[in-house]
Amino acid sequence: MRLLPREEKFYHLFLKQVDIISEATRLLQEGVQAGNSRLAGAATEISVLEHKGDEVIHELFTRLNSTFITPIDPEDIHAISAALDNVLDGIEDTAHRLVAYRIEPIPSDMVQLSVIVSKCAKALKSAFLELEKNGPIMEHCIEINRLENEADLIGRSAVVDLFDKQKDPITLIKLKEVYEFFEATVDSCEDVADVLQNVVVKNS
Repeated sequence: MRLLPREEKFYHLFLKQVDIISEATRLLQEGVQAGNSRLAGAATEISVLEHKGDEVIHELFTRLNSTFITPIDPEDIHAISAALDNVLDGIEDTAHRLVAYRIEPIPSDMVQLSVIVSKCAKALKSAFLELEKNGPIMEHCIEINRLENEADLIGRSAVVDLFDKQKDPITLIKLKEVYEFFEATVDSCEDVADVLQNVVVKNS
């Protein structure tokens, strides 16, 4: 039995949202690696993508409310949709904090975290592709969990380093907040993975 039959629109919309997330993570990573010269433009493009993502989520909720028989439990569809929305919101918030705070140069730890966010998006895409085929989703969820642990280690180490070396309190506050936004975004990716694991267990 397939979890999400090919003819169901829910799968198509999930994957559409993941594609938007993937493009947003690409822009975030590109902006962080290039610095402020590219970051402002990337943040603007991410905002456009966030609005597109909102439209996808709205369509998901509208379809959920009008569909009598869904491929998986309605509460799971709602949970996946909300978790995906949080990922995209986190990417947008992180990009705009970076621009607003005019962080220059961007620390190497933030570059590493942007790479992890991109890897999480890639793993999410793989998981949703497997969901269509009722394939091995768990390995991709486990990879996201691993990436979340890696992001935690980088973020905590960076904050400790900040308090040891950063003398300007305003700069310290700005940098610490951006690290927290990066970590929250990765946590949101893990939330999606957790919901997908629950779906697999419930439907196995």
